Amino acid sequence: MSLDARLQPRLDELAAQNLYRRRRVIQGSHGVLIQVDGRRCINFCSNDYLGLAPDPRLASAAQAAARNCGSGSGAAALVSGYNREHQQLEEALAEYVGRPRALLFSSGWAANLGVMRALLDRDATLIADELNHASLIDGGRLAGARYLRIKHSSLEAYAAALASIDAGGASKAPLKALVATDSVFSMDGDLAPVAELHALCQQHAVPLMVDDAHGFGVLPAPAARIAAQDSIYVATLGKALGASGAFVAGSEALIEYLIQRGRTWVFSTAPPPALAAAARAALQILIDEPQLQQRLQRNIRQFRAGALQLGLPLAPGVGTSETTKTPIQPLMVGDAAAAVRISEALMQAGYWVAAIRPPTVPRGTSRLRITLSAAHSAAQIEALLGELATAFAGQPRADAC
Repeated sequence: MSLDARLQPRLDELAAQNLYRRRRVIQGSHGVLIQVDGRRCINFCSNDYLGLAPDPRLASAAQAAARNCGSGSGAAALVSGYNREHQQLEEALAEYVGRPRALLFSSGWAANLGVMRALLDRDATLIADELNHASLIDGGRLAGARYLRIKHSSLEAYAAALASIDAGGASKAPLKALVATDSVFSMDGDLAPVAELHALCQQHAVPLMVDDAHGFGVLPAPAARIAAQDSIYVATLGKALGASGAFVAGSEALIEYLIQRGRTWVFSTAPPPALAAAARAALQILIDEPQLQQRLQRNIRQFRAGALQLGLPLAPGVGTSETTKTPIQPLMVGDAAAAVRISEALMQAGYWVAAIRPPTVPRGTSRLRITLSAAHSAAQIEALLGELATAFAGQPRADAC
């Protein structure tokens, strides 16, 4: 049997279950007003939380670096690919997050896998939230570590897991155990109890790794939110900063060890210097223009207030003090087919809202993942709320949610 003959029935099964995924083609910039598949619409599914992706200042910085440095780095950083643009970005990121050093990776996925494969092995234990991003899950699995999956944000479950391991045992890897969590969970928008987790980790002499992909640039500076200087901090540059790539920040020894043993960094071509220049320009805008974060928070408050008033099915926890601050505002549907239908109806009305289905979320919890940006206007949010009220009219509640 040919490869195609083996694959096609599986593709047909995904389509029958309303789980088939299709790409949409963007023409032009990736802003709030967007042209997708030839249709003009308002984008409510991007992670461009501050509206910086189409900002001409980032493009100008990238263009200047491209003129000076060319279009590519030509090699891995340890060979000949490490450019002054990379160095300047790492220094600026380390200063912003309040850590001694930072190391630039090509993506958040590469950063998480690189850290875990460098620090863990089959004799180590990874203690991780059940709703962590897939890159944290795969990082632990590829390292071969024993994986303890913790009930979402349960401090009791973390405490029990930490008490069950011997953090001081022998291991060929640098760590016997590691606790890993997202800071803002990407599908629910709620916050991890990072301060409490760090206190638990200190009691058991186990490091804490925080993936701040959806908090970096959205919430107050990491030095204020995630004050633990001995934690491993990971964040991406392709969301709130509107650029590309990711970084790990931490101690001098951690970064030097990753330079020696982080396989996804060592064996990857360094990112183009122009991308580093764009990210550094975005970071400076973030620092200089706090009104962007303030505008985003205003938009979040407007959407939540309107959704609650209209009785829209906000996800459990949305509407609590923890989720008032995050731009990820999911509306629960439950059934995958229903989520697709509502998403398509919104697209026809001119609003791009993604339907999130398994395996990204558990079965029975399909949803519309609405993400807000500082670039959205009050009128755009109000109009979206009206369309959502129409789309959800008569829609049965998701029992599993």
